[in-house]
Amino acid sequence: MTKLSVNINKIATLRNARGENRPDLLKVALDCERFGAQGITVHPRPDERHIRRDDVYQLRPAIKTEFNIEGYPSEDFMKIVLAVRPEQATLVPDAADAITSSAGWDVVNNREFLTSIVERLREAGIRSSIFVGTDPVQIREAAATGADRVELYTKPYADLFPLDPAAAVAPFVEAAEMAFHCGLGVNAGHDLSLENLGYFHKAIPRLSEVSIGHALICDALYLGLETTIHRYLDALRG
Repeated sequence: MTKLSVNINKIATLRNARGENRPDLLKVALDCERFGAQGITVHPRPDERHIRRDDVYQLRPAIKTEFNIEGYPSEDFMKIVLAVRPEQATLVPDAADAITSSAGWDVVNNREFLTSIVERLREAGIRSSIFVGTDPVQIREAAATGADRVELYTKPYADLFPLDPAAAVAPFVEAAEMAFHCGLGVNAGHDLSLENLGYFHKAIPRLSEVSIGHALICDALYLGLETTIHRYLDALRG
């Protein structure tokens, strides 16, 4: 079954708004696991506007499912990852001031850099995933770095889905097949939601993991966290 990893950045954003510990980030993470999520994702950014460095260190010993840390692999980021040793590190090309991820890597022009990062992660026993679009050339280059997986940037799918679901998912099906052919596992994330996740998963049933944060937390405001997680899990079983 495709694993659901809940990105808890938005919980940290809400907590940080008041400068106190409400909501309690660690409790929410543990509740997500208790309600059935198979992983927790965090994306610590340099300005610590949501997940803070100390959050990552506090979460590590408490998380019993898979822990995924994503971010731009700067030396500061790598210091955290290599100290904490999550099950997975997802490498994204975001600028330091990016609001959210907006594109996959140009692996062709960053292959040497990414290869060196992947090697460091492998030596530490950490699974590596490279954030990419659907260009088959970039996916082949991601495989050449020695990475374990790619994560497909799914915002283009989410944007087109309401108008033409089949056209929206088609390039992702091709990208996933290319990744599988190259020996890569395939994750997916960005703007996946209860409205579009089931269709995406039916088209690419061999997905290893989806990482979902913003939409899931928004749904939880209306449905409650437990019901929301169950509905996302149902979408991955359908």
